[in-house]
Amino acid sequence: MAFQQGLSGLASSSKALDVVSNNIANASTVGFKAANAQFADVYASALTGAVSSLQVGIGSTVMAVKQAFTQGNLSTTNNPMDMAINGNGFFQIRRNDGTFAYTRNGQFDIDKEGYVITAMGERLTGYQIDPATGRIGDRIGELFIPQNEDPPKATGFNAASGANDGPGVAFNANLDARATPPDPALNPFDPTDADSYNWTTSIPVFDSLGNEHSLTLYFVRLDPATSRQWEVHTSLDGDPPTLLNTLTFDEFGALDTTAYTPAQFQRTAADLGNGAADLEFDVNLLALSQFGSDFSVTEAVQDGYASGLVAGVSVSREGIIQGRYTNGRTQDLGQVALYSFRSPNGLISLGNNLWARSPESGEPIAGKPGSGLNGVISAGMVEDSNVDLTQELVQLIVQQRNYQANAQSIRTQDQILQTLVNLR
Repeated sequence: MAFQQGLSGLASSSKALDVVSNNIANASTVGFKAANAQFADVYASALTGAVSSLQVGIGSTVMAVKQAFTQGNLSTTNNPMDMAINGNGFFQIRRNDGTFAYTRNGQFDIDKEGYVITAMGERLTGYQIDPATGRIGDRIGELFIPQNEDPPKATGFNAASGANDGPGVAFNANLDARATPPDPALNPFDPTDADSYNWTTSIPVFDSLGNEHSLTLYFVRLDPATSRQWEVHTSLDGDPPTLLNTLTFDEFGALDTTAYTPAQFQRTAADLGNGAADLEFDVNLLALSQFGSDFSVTEAVQDGYASGLVAGVSVSREGIIQGRYTNGRTQDLGQVALYSFRSPNGLISLGNNLWARSPESGEPIAGKPGSGLNGVISAGMVEDSNVDLTQELVQLIVQQRNYQANAQSIRTQDQILQTLVNLR
């Protein structure tokens, strides 16, 4: 009697029920990929001499259990270090035993040492900062968020040359062509006398120690009957002012660049008196104009800053981890790497949302998010399990019926055998 078919059917249905149950159990597991059991029929061709018209199968078997690496839905979290891959790719994790594993679970945090880690304390890898250039390079290692202080930079200081020859200060403003010049005989220029100048504006600047100073500019129009000129005076922290530049405009209100002399502001270390180095920077006034409209400053920039500490981090679509400092600066700290495989179904499941490479998966290929076929990173989000609960519950019913039908097949075989035994 052919009990083999029924027994194999029971085993196959039982295996399929295990797969479905595992899918349902992981319906809320971040980064989980649903699996399905693939069946195959079984034939013993040697019993019939391989005559195709007489072959009768001896049941079924589970040929493979394949995972579906389709995109899961994205859910928002409150952790800025959580990352979801929107598209192809895997995160690479350096495990505590030194081996590498791959995951779609982007629930990350920063440990006390500054490394980006998983819930198991294993470290995320990515592209690191090149110490020579301060930019993200091509070297891959464990991603690290430094907690050191961002040193100050003096206004006008050029880190490449090590001297005060940087961009410094720049203004974009309009000086009202309708303004009446102050009478120098009655009101000689005096920063304490508002009638001795037309307008004033201020901007903070920084010395080599990160101390903030206030740089004030005073604009004084000269007699328009004899010239189209303005004097620009400067003062630092209310100190006695100095003449910075004299600007000449043409009849259309544009600055006469042929008569423009680059202006440089200087204060010696002795003048500062706080232990900082000499303060020197250019004051760029090339964007000034003289039109018949109200005085306005549309842009005032300077390139110095005080020291700062990391106040928070963020992750861009390209996986670049940026540190936000208390001094208002933002710096790139590293970039997440994504890995792709020619055959993801060849990966070995390790549990804890991890896979390991195998000969069947092929070698991992590293790339930056958004490049090639790699997906992009959605920060502050995680990828949900791609399990479709409705489909899995229907599969439970289907496999239960299959199990019952195969059990009925065995019962029928048993009844036939019992009939033969009872023959007289």
